[in-house]
Amino acid sequence: MLHISELPDVRAARNPTGLCIADDHQRLNNQDFLARVRNAAAVLCARGIGAGDVVAVILPNRLDLVVIMFAAWRLGAAVTPVNPGLTDAEARHQVEDCAAKVVITDDGARVVGTLDVAAVTDAPLAAEDPAVGAVASDSLALIIYTSGTTGRPKGVMLDHANVAAMCRMIIDGIGLDETDHSLLVLPLFHVNGIVVSVLSPLLAGGRATVAGRFSTSTFFDLVEFVRPTYFSAVPAIYAMLVALPDEIRPDTSSLRRVICGAAPMPAELIARFENRFGVPIVEGYGLSEGTCASTLNPPGGPRKPGTVGLPLPGQTVAVMDGEGNLLDDGSAGEVVVRGPNVMRGYLGLPDETARTVVDGWLHTGDVGRFDADGYLVLVDRIKDMIIRGGENIYPKEIENVLHTHPAVLEAAVVGASDPVLGEVPVAHVVPLPGAAVAADELIEHCRGSLARIKVPVTVFVTDALPRNPVGKIDKRRLRS
Repeated sequence: MLHISELPDVRAARNPTGLCIADDHQRLNNQDFLARVRNAAAVLCARGIGAGDVVAVILPNRLDLVVIMFAAWRLGAAVTPVNPGLTDAEARHQVEDCAAKVVITDDGARVVGTLDVAAVTDAPLAAEDPAVGAVASDSLALIIYTSGTTGRPKGVMLDHANVAAMCRMIIDGIGLDETDHSLLVLPLFHVNGIVVSVLSPLLAGGRATVAGRFSTSTFFDLVEFVRPTYFSAVPAIYAMLVALPDEIRPDTSSLRRVICGAAPMPAELIARFENRFGVPIVEGYGLSEGTCASTLNPPGGPRKPGTVGLPLPGQTVAVMDGEGNLLDDGSAGEVVVRGPNVMRGYLGLPDETARTVVDGWLHTGDVGRFDADGYLVLVDRIKDMIIRGGENIYPKEIENVLHTHPAVLEAAVVGASDPVLGEVPVAHVVPLPGAAVAADELIEHCRGSLARIKVPVTVFVTDALPRNPVGKIDKRRLRS
């Protein structure tokens, strides 16, 4: 099977002038892409980068990041993409934690060992190819840092075998081929952006366009100009697109399907997007520790909104109780994953790794159940569960009810401390543009569908919800 580090060479040999990758400022065909990768590898090699080293990249979304990634892999090195929005102290933690030998950025000397991106990607033509030859499949490819919802971000170690297996599952699961063209709108410091929107289409023989910062007002202009066959996004982006003024009716005819991940998407939001823009949403589920995705609603159908689909072929997804017993009766438990996509572990954290991967099973921290057709239904995050007077309440159940109100665009429910009951549910709601809704009306709406203990004690109607760098709703900030 093709090793991903060889991809630039293989594409250039097959179709030198075929389009490969573009961004807001430049377009590269396959032979241009290979030349840029070789030149960047020569610069890194001259800086002493070799097999087993780590290259840190602090860049916004641009194709240079992809060039550097392949250049590092060519030398047998791993890459850790750093969110450019981090503070200097946060960026320094990541760089030092993974012992990066060089840091490539366009933002000056934020941390020690910085190399300006122009010195790497605009280097003169390399006389010799610095490729190390065969890169072992068990060598590290990526160190992806989690968004840190449970404390200090941890480095998820993904080797080349993890990445190759995941790309194959994505290509087969979505049905990608050489005619596909992805539009990357998610950040390239996240594994979804790297795997779903760049590596998978390139491996399938297609191409990718890297969009800069996402803008609701210009996004569909970009779709009409670039004419991609798909993009991958988070529910927040779909909510923003649905909230556009009614008179905006873009040409979406190039899109065969769009993908949603990172957080469960309410069925009502899926319906609003599909009805308005005429493009099917394929919802999936996964996490960085599983190299991106573990389930997917099959694009060929049946797609079941309200679920995150079927396990991807090649991995096993199951539900487990607190004693480690697998549940096959449709009851809820912790979602666990096993397969070649499961991470090597957390960098430098053997105890944390041992708690997370047990007997080959990746423990996700999510509660879920399988419906009668084998589709996974996510109930909630274990840590988001609210315990009210000894009763377990899952916020997602309340959020789903709030989403059925015609005026609601987004909803998030968290636990608030209570001196008698321990915790009580509190809701934060963003209404649709132009819609007015009162807190009392939403509480009454919940009473029609939920047991009394699940009805929010308070509803805050707000203009926006706080988000983490990947675009998920930041419930830790809501709780505080």
